[in-house]
Amino acid sequence: MWVERYLKSTGLGKGYPWCAAFQSYIHKETNMGGPRSARVVDWFKYNVVYLQKWGELPRFQSTSGMVGALYYRKLGRLGHIFLIVGEDKNNFYTIEGNTNFGGSREGDGVYRKIRSKKSVAALADYCLDGKLFIDTYNNYLITVIQ
Repeated sequence: MWVERYLKSTGLGKGYPWCAAFQSYIHKETNMGGPRSARVVDWFKYNVVYLQKWGELPRFQSTSGMVGALYYRKLGRLGHIFLIVGEDKNNFYTIEGNTNFGGSREGDGVYRKIRSKKSVAALADYCLDGKLFIDTYNNYLITVIQ
């Protein structure tokens, strides 16, 4: 039922990959900017703060609410998106839709994950006030995944 809501928020029906639709739904529900798209690549056309092809990830503090993506060689493009909710020196702490315990891009739910910063291919920031976003988002998630 939730997956269908995520997809519907981007104009799609049942049966499509939904990691980006999940992000779109969350951004819409929390009144934050971002594409209303279920395509991961659409999230990295604007507000991009890092692309792997630019070189090593610079040392900076991420903004809670920033989105990141993983590149899939087999697809030849960005293929999975996640929401950053925190970080440490080597990792981003994330919330992701359409994943599983193993970190697949074709999963069975919404999970909190830890992603190595070295694995991140792109970052975009659609949050002008990350703290406001994450507080709103956390309150919302309590009703969704707990």
